[in-house]
Amino acid sequence: MSTQQVKRVVIAGGGTAGWIAAAALSRMLGPLLDITLVESDAIGTVGVGEATIPTHRTFHHLLGIDEREFMRATKATFKLGIAFENWGGVGDRYIHSFGQVGKPSWMGEFYNIWMYAQERGIGDALDAYCFELQAAEEDRFYTSEKANINFAYHLDASLYAKFLRTFSEAKGVKRVEGLIDTVEQDGESGFITALKLQSGERIEGDLFIDCTGFRGLLIEQTLKTGYEDWTHWLPTDSALAVQTRSVGPAIPYTRAIAHHAGWQWRIPLQHRVGNGLVFCSENMQPDEAQEFLLNNVDGEPLTEPRLIRYKTGRRRKVWNKNCIALGLSSGFVEPLESTSIHLIQIGATRLVQQFPFSGISEAIANHYNEQAERELEKIRDFIVLHYKLTERDDSDFWRARRDMLVPDTLSQRIALFRENGLVYQASDDLFRVDSWLQVMMGQRLKPKGYHHMGHMMTDDQLTRALDGLQASIAQAVSKLPKHQDFIDTYCAAPETETA
Repeated sequence: MSTQQVKRVVIAGGGTAGWIAAAALSRMLGPLLDITLVESDAIGTVGVGEATIPTHRTFHHLLGIDEREFMRATKATFKLGIAFENWGGVGDRYIHSFGQVGKPSWMGEFYNIWMYAQERGIGDALDAYCFELQAAEEDRFYTSEKANINFAYHLDASLYAKFLRTFSEAKGVKRVEGLIDTVEQDGESGFITALKLQSGERIEGDLFIDCTGFRGLLIEQTLKTGYEDWTHWLPTDSALAVQTRSVGPAIPYTRAIAHHAGWQWRIPLQHRVGNGLVFCSENMQPDEAQEFLLNNVDGEPLTEPRLIRYKTGRRRKVWNKNCIALGLSSGFVEPLESTSIHLIQIGATRLVQQFPFSGISEAIANHYNEQAERELEKIRDFIVLHYKLTERDDSDFWRARRDMLVPDTLSQRIALFRENGLVYQASDDLFRVDSWLQVMMGQRLKPKGYHHMGHMMTDDQLTRALDGLQASIAQAVSKLPKHQDFIDTYCAAPETETA
């Protein structure tokens, strides 16, 4: 496609996506690149991506970011998982934790032994055998360099972008303030050559990263890449976000509370709680949604509810010509499992690994696109799973989700677990076996069969093994401090206005 050496990188748009890209490239490839980020204070960002998954810690490790410094700057709390309420049925509750359930062996997963024990009347609920899940239920948390605990963060996305801006500018990233007026292209190849700002300034580059949000100024408005619509599987298309004053200690998990036309999030930060209502506009109007949301929050609202419209799906290519889309410009799978920031980070990390220093070829773009597509489709399947596995019959929205046809890849996974009790993690799966298991079991999918590895144990052996594991987890959890107490001593943010 182009043999031109690639050195000048131009990032269009700031926010979380833009500054993650800037941070990754400047930290890992800084001396080799000339990086410019163009953003305008006049354009707001979505800024509600407040929950993360454990891969966030790996990304920060690569960047050399100090955890306490980051948490103070972003008023972050710790996250051990997500509590799902009213999903399988009204009144149901389960936690999808980030922990390992039991102790697996090479032959099979722990839950196979547990299912046999249940048949024998031995043991407790499956939740009892997961350390992180029990810690979440007890509102306890502790970490250190030696601690064996799997967790993520709740953070203020706007403050996170500012934190990464400071980080990136210290490593040589040049920020240009201004509105993009024109995207210039080469008449022959169609490659983007420059961004022309309303001020008249031209920002030339060899590689452009589109972080302009849903509008996709470069990847779609300029390059006409196309969009694959997933609303037949994920029909929610609107979200209302509002921040409220904290009314109690921060809990170490996100709450995802299903309602008749979608679901509501609650994300505890150090200085406030992030709230949002995700809904389908065919089943709920914005006025009704706002009233519902404000009637179902704890604490005084600190902001006016903000409406966000979106379409679930993905760009047909996230790398097109010399443009790579990151964040909302690349597509959107709704925020249910907190994957939005991860997808930006993995996209930026993948670019670092595959950076086209010697020129942009069709082969490298195709390879990047194939990897991104496979990962995103598996994330899509995992999120669709939550909707498909419902027994709710109380609204048109949930009846349609229960009865919908799902992608063949997901249908096969569900059948495999239903018939044989088998859960697996493919090589390009983001979510582990424990994640698939907790959602499937939490939403009432009980397998008809399972691996009989547990049948080789006597009742006494089963009892000792399960009782011992449960007792060791309970003892370890009891020694942890309360989550809020640990935050207060480990990473308390400076006192500021809560709004």
